[in-house]
Amino acid sequence: MPPPRFVVRTVMASHEFWYRVSGGALGGKIGGVPCLLLTTTGRKSGRKRTTPLLYLRDGQDVVIVASYGGSPKHPTWYGNLVANPEAEVLIGREQKRVVARTANDDERARLWPRLVEMYKSYAEYQTKTERTIPVVILAPKQ
Repeated sequence: MPPPRFVVRTVMASHEFWYRVSGGALGGKIGGVPCLLLTTTGRKSGRKRTTPLLYLRDGQDVVIVASYGGSPKHPTWYGNLVANPEAEVLIGREQKRVVARTANDDERARLWPRLVEMYKSYAEYQTKTERTIPVVILAPKQ
């Protein structure tokens, strides 16, 4: 069961603040795993929403995981990307516009082992939920 929403929002806001202020020197890695800031557009509110997420580089693309700690529901940011795939990422001090898509079965099969190698808890999260945890590919916007 995820923590109360106000706790998550407080932690996320603090992480975002220190990440931006330090150019990713603070909050740019979590347990040695690289972290970015993803900004999506709220599918209901239309407001910009920023979430710190672990990521993996795959060529020009950036790969993120909609695990939500193995919750039975997808994270809100994933629903926002499905509704509006155009987003922004901040990696260190580099900000870029991206277009998101959910990895197809072949892409997921190729990327999932790399993601689990990077962050072992993803495998545990998948066992905690009946949903297939989406792997999301963020491609640079042309």
